[in-house]
Amino acid sequence: MTEEKIFEQDDKNYLPVFKRYKIVLERGEGAYLYDLGGKRYIDFLAGIAVNVLGHNYPPLVKAIAEQAAKVIHVSNLYYTEPQATAAAKLVKLSGLDRAFFANSGAEANEGAIKIARKFAKSISPDKTQIITAWNSFHGRTLATLTATGQLHYQEGLEPLPAGFDYVHFNDADELAEKISDKTCAVMLETIQGEGGVYPPKGDYLKRVRELCNKHDALLILDEIQSGMGRSGKFFAYEKYGIKPDIVTLAKGLAGGVPIGAFICTEEVAKAFKPGDHGTTFGGNPLACAAANVVLDTVPDEKFLAHVEEVGAYFKDKLIALQKKYPTQIKEIRGEGLILGAQLDKPKRSGVEIVNECMKRGAIINCTVGTVLRLIPPLIITREQVDEVINILDSVLGE
Repeated sequence: MTEEKIFEQDDKNYLPVFKRYKIVLERGEGAYLYDLGGKRYIDFLAGIAVNVLGHNYPPLVKAIAEQAAKVIHVSNLYYTEPQATAAAKLVKLSGLDRAFFANSGAEANEGAIKIARKFAKSISPDKTQIITAWNSFHGRTLATLTATGQLHYQEGLEPLPAGFDYVHFNDADELAEKISDKTCAVMLETIQGEGGVYPPKGDYLKRVRELCNKHDALLILDEIQSGMGRSGKFFAYEKYGIKPDIVTLAKGLAGGVPIGAFICTEEVAKAFKPGDHGTTFGGNPLACAAANVVLDTVPDEKFLAHVEEVGAYFKDKLIALQKKYPTQIKEIRGEGLILGAQLDKPKRSGVEIVNECMKRGAIINCTVGTVLRLIPPLIITREQVDEVINILDSVLGE
């Protein structure tokens, strides 16, 4: 089928909720993607932080094929080895006690919200407030988009679920004013991604943890984008010396196969009994077989050291680019391989920069209209960083 025929079919039949770029991606290899015409692109979006092992990673492809030849789905009425193994690995890595598998990040966050509310009700029927952050992103279901502190996602969808309030990320004093004994949970991205790549500053997360402890509120950390080794640690919260009561994951957890998860303490887990939560497809053998490859690869010390080393190199290169174009780039933010370049009166808009980079063979992303978000596969090399930096340099310099 030609590109034009694919565009025509999609425009006619698919719900118009995506502003797609006019390319048809056909195959991938490592950190590169190829379109229908054979043009190569270096991928510094990684399916929005999903393809942590790049494209066509042989052990991942092998595990998926072997599991598909055995059984793809049996439902959660029965035990399967891939799911039991993946849950055990997540529990060990997180230092928490119980895992649950869903199909996406939104579902993982829904589950976290549900179990937090159920747990809080066992303390007090009035303990219902959930505090999240402005500029956050937690999903597109009704509860998770209400938790998302970006009002444009909520417009026209009212009435929204009750009980959510917002504070500014990195402002512990504001949180101290809003939190109370009626607070069920504080829910934050460890590093804000969709909202513009904002890491926590100083002892912010430690103060959040202390405030939650003071008011018997749960701390939920959304690591759907910042987890899975992207920060240079398997869980980004490891960098900040705290541990949550619940953590959510998705995106890179199975290297591209749809999956989500939340992990919680034993105390929180006791709030659910059989029938309180469930899923048909979540944690199916195929997804968990893929997740097990990722969970055997990413937590390796050498792998994470590579992420930190290449991430630091990439950040330094971006800072050098900022110094070269100080009137176009205001700030470089991020940790490891979740990095953002804050634009400031560029010659082109963020979207135009993304399009120009694509023409030159680099896939990057612009979020909130003004931040170039760079979230490549975790296997990228210094040479591939240089490739993207050179393309950005040529675009900004025109």
